[in-house]
Amino acid sequence: MALNWFKKKKDKSAPSGADDAAAPPLDDGSEDAGLEPGAASEARHTPEMDAAESAEPAVDEPGPDEEPAQAQSAGKKGGNLFSRLKSGLSKTRQILTTDIDDLFLGKKIVDEDMLEDLEERLITADMGVQTTMDIMEKISRKRSRIADATDLKAVLREEILAYFEALPPPPAEAAAKPHVVMVVGVNGVGKTTTIGKLAAHEAGRGKKVLVAAADTFRAAAIEQIAIWAERAGADIVRHKDNADPAAVAYDGINAAISRDADIVFVDTAGRLHTKVNLMEEIKKIQRTLAKRLPDAPHEVLLVLDATTGQNALSQAKMFNEALGVTGIALTKLDGTAKGGIVVGICSSLNIPLKYIGVGEGVEDLQAFDPQRFVEALF
Repeated sequence: MALNWFKKKKDKSAPSGADDAAAPPLDDGSEDAGLEPGAASEARHTPEMDAAESAEPAVDEPGPDEEPAQAQSAGKKGGNLFSRLKSGLSKTRQILTTDIDDLFLGKKIVDEDMLEDLEERLITADMGVQTTMDIMEKISRKRSRIADATDLKAVLREEILAYFEALPPPPAEAAAKPHVVMVVGVNGVGKTTTIGKLAAHEAGRGKKVLVAAADTFRAAAIEQIAIWAERAGADIVRHKDNADPAAVAYDGINAAISRDADIVFVDTAGRLHTKVNLMEEIKKIQRTLAKRLPDAPHEVLLVLDATTGQNALSQAKMFNEALGVTGIALTKLDGTAKGGIVVGICSSLNIPLKYIGVGEGVEDLQAFDPQRFVEALF
């Protein structure tokens, strides 16, 4: 059935919509791929590399100075967490609800044409070809019990929830104090903003929070995370620009111990996962944390951008192989109709999905609840 869909797409003239656009290339040439692991900090940047760095966006997500007004706007519109979630998934729900209703117009049974149209919608929502084919096979076997759009949505809910239920539960929070969370991800995914929101959540629970600003090379990264830390009421450990990231992480643990902090978020460079030596640099941070504090980091949280679709899966696989990712935060679901990537990630990776981002406000970063997610989709 998937082959039929691809043939149909080839025959049609390509639409200009964003959903059909190819994923942006990962390597924009702005990364300093020539660096060797453990090289001295002073040798890490050349004038050419500085020029390349300046070509990158100054920040990798919406600026923190913009967030309060956005959060206030979200508060007026939201009402509660579920309404925020539902609002954030509206673009994906348009595909999985309105379009499914349209499939039954003028029809009383589920035929092959309807199944092909449904398959196209699931792939458009970025559930992935293999995941879509698996779901379609199960729906085809159950079509005798599908009489209308409501029945079809109910079957879809069952199948999507089955993927979530098959995931391992998130690891229990370590009893160690401080609890160390190393946050990783490529530039542009919303990593710094995610750390700021998580710090605010933990501080709101009465926890003493510290942030280690170990992304020392990206322009304005330290200033950006400092603003978020101040807003959250968290302490911050920072060095000068271009300092050794592992040294920042080490000093962050020292400060957390001396200040009796409950939780430490370690920001890391958002280098592209295709740069093997730069991935080694993040692994060096991980080893440094373990040397200073046994079993640290207690979590390796990978931040992914939902708008990159299937590209997020390749990032997750690379980071997991290198670092042993313990959880995923999926951001920017409100900015895409490709919310099906949540299902694709859960069906392809054996990594718990811990958080989803459905807006710019602090409350729009939510702990992932499979039941509530599926309810919001339909």
